[in-house]
Amino acid sequence: MAAQCVTKVELTVSCDNLMDKDIGSKSDPLCVLLMSSSDSKFYEIGRTEKIQNCLNPKFAKKFLIDYYFEMVQKLKFGIYDIDNKTIDLSDDDFLGELECTLGQIVSSKKLTRPLLRKNKSPAGKGSITICAEEIKDNRVVNFEVEARKLDNKDFFGKSDPYLEFFKQTPTGWQLAHRTEVVKNNLNPTWRPFRIPLQSLCGGDMDKPVKVECYDYDNDGSHDLIGLFETTMTRLKEASRSSPAEFECINSKKKQKKKGYKNSGVVSVKSCQVVKEYTFLDYIMGGCQINFTVAVDFTGSNGDPRSPQSLHYISPQGVNEYLSAIWSVGNVIQDYDSDKMFPAFGFGAQIPPSWQVSHEFPLNFNPSNPFCAGIEGVVEAYRVCLPQIKLYGPTNFSPIINHVACFAKQALQQTTASQYFVLLIITDGVITDMDETRNAIVNASRLPMSIIIVGVGGANFTAMEFLDGDDGRLRSMAGEAAMRDIVQFVPFRQFKNAPPEALAKSVLAEVPTQLVEFFTTMKLIPPNSTGPAPNTSETP
Repeated sequence: MAAQCVTKVELTVSCDNLMDKDIGSKSDPLCVLLMSSSDSKFYEIGRTEKIQNCLNPKFAKKFLIDYYFEMVQKLKFGIYDIDNKTIDLSDDDFLGELECTLGQIVSSKKLTRPLLRKNKSPAGKGSITICAEEIKDNRVVNFEVEARKLDNKDFFGKSDPYLEFFKQTPTGWQLAHRTEVVKNNLNPTWRPFRIPLQSLCGGDMDKPVKVECYDYDNDGSHDLIGLFETTMTRLKEASRSSPAEFECINSKKKQKKKGYKNSGVVSVKSCQVVKEYTFLDYIMGGCQINFTVAVDFTGSNGDPRSPQSLHYISPQGVNEYLSAIWSVGNVIQDYDSDKMFPAFGFGAQIPPSWQVSHEFPLNFNPSNPFCAGIEGVVEAYRVCLPQIKLYGPTNFSPIINHVACFAKQALQQTTASQYFVLLIITDGVITDMDETRNAIVNASRLPMSIIIVGVGGANFTAMEFLDGDDGRLRSMAGEAAMRDIVQFVPFRQFKNAPPEALAKSVLAEVPTQLVEFFTTMKLIPPNSTGPAPNTSETP
């Protein structure tokens, strides 16, 4: 019998006194969380944000984990000084790690340990603290916040303000959320953001909430502009016609300056507590996930008859393309009721005219490109391979736009009935980067996610750029994506891992992306009788 998830646990990570690996500045730490799978190997399940120039980081991004009482869930928290933009942490300085079980964290609620080297000896410096909290409440708070007349903390130009929201706990204030930095502005408007009610006040509307406003500095010495304390009861009174306003007070400045009034005013224009549907709410409510596969048949893959080719099918009947299709498809097919999957190729010359095509059906049937199950996709790939000529260039935009057309039609539904996942398996460099950027930005407004699995040993810098983890992708016209919909994973990281490890990594962001989209569009599950996700609830 499969283990039953007892509850969801939210982990908050902070570190103290980290090693300084940078010359002329401080380390830029990030925490990566790995979990041990059934084969006792560790696989990445998430990363925090990177914090610039800081040896005592408090990470705002939380880890949400399913907790199984009857299983030993081994975790490894790795701390790295990030020096470049690549996804591969082997290029970055290792600052230390902690290996423990989820049970240890849950039982102690707050676990502090020294960081260790890979060989389990002390890292020399630094400790890590992990706080655990059970998530019993699926309500979130949607905020719209601005400020005016903030103190100017910079000699050249104006302050670069950001906000931090803190929850009161028995052991002190815990960071719940950090907004983005608004550059050079004493009257900033921050992008709308959401904080789980549990993270902000533990569901207690009268519990104190602290908000601090800082001026961001590149060297990590952020200046406190001012702060205030309030409660969710007070914040909830906010409306666009009557914002909830709070004076930012800087106690040091107040003591020094006689006629001190405040260091600016933070204005909460909107604060709505809403029920948030989970991924399972949507799936169990009848939402279908439509899975499409796109395979790269460009010449850089090498002649499929040669054992050096990425398309060469070994005597065991496998290659990296087939492994990726099996791994991801086996998981995702459970969420598609008819198990009929459209499968396409791109970058090849196809019969009978031998024109290059960037969206041809693997079964060569344009009116019915569907394959029966993952077995059907694999079979279509095998049959198609000897009939085409690998060519080029490597264009992604046609297949993205193709799937986007169907996702657009699904938007005409009044409920969250369909979501589209496009799996692109490729060996490398994109030729139509500008068009691909535009296509992704357009698709970010649709019920759609894109998974890119990179096979072979190519340089995948462009793929990492499309995976918007370093900030929102922008179109050539400068238009920002509505949300991050691309997940890129290099297959080489999983070459010797069990198939479920690759699937777990590439599909990790899909549930969040699906929920984020339907919540933003205020679409409820098809069979739900509950209120739309934007409906304010009185607790």
